[in-house]
Amino acid sequence: MIRIGLRQVRSLHWSRRVLKPALSATAGSSQSSWPSGFRLPRPRTWEESKEGALSKATRWYLLAEMFRGMYVVLEMYFRAPYTIYYPFEKGAISPRFRGEHALRRYPSGEERCIACKLCEAICPAQAITIEAEERADGSRRTYKYDIDMTKCIYCGYCQESCPVDAIVETPNIEYSTETREELLYNKEKLLSNGDRWEQEYKYAADADAPYR
Repeated sequence: MIRIGLRQVRSLHWSRRVLKPALSATAGSSQSSWPSGFRLPRPRTWEESKEGALSKATRWYLLAEMFRGMYVVLEMYFRAPYTIYYPFEKGAISPRFRGEHALRRYPSGEERCIACKLCEAICPAQAITIEAEERADGSRRTYKYDIDMTKCIYCGYCQESCPVDAIVETPNIEYSTETREELLYNKEKLLSNGDRWEQEYKYAADADAPYR
């Protein structure tokens, strides 16, 4: 004779009332209740599907969906590619693109920067460090202009705040380095970048001028 206590009876009753609906919901039964307010409707089962027998047979036995996918692949095969063979081919860059930093010069060769330090003050990442000195003619010029490119967020505030268009962001996107120290730009590096990308920057500035 098997003796079952009151506690065992309650546990059996609880398992019938709670576990059985949960198991049926896991099994995908059509009788299971779907959680209210769920973001997706409950998927229909085979019995609830409104597809006809012929459509079901076509989809399951004749592999219609697979052939539909193969048709899409074949169609895309004869279209022009959307990709390019970088670095042998390069895509178009917007005139407002913000790339590697540079310091510009006047056509006479004199550097544009007047050591106003507006770029240093406005930089949200505090990536710019400037130290200036006064020249014999009374003008101020920088003898130290450092940019930590590892901190820069390329917001363009330094370029926008400069009153003489000295600090700019060039269209150059290829300046990866092997060491972290190579990304600590000094004044000589920035001036050489300006000499290298001056013509390209002028083209970009002229193209963007009507929209400013």
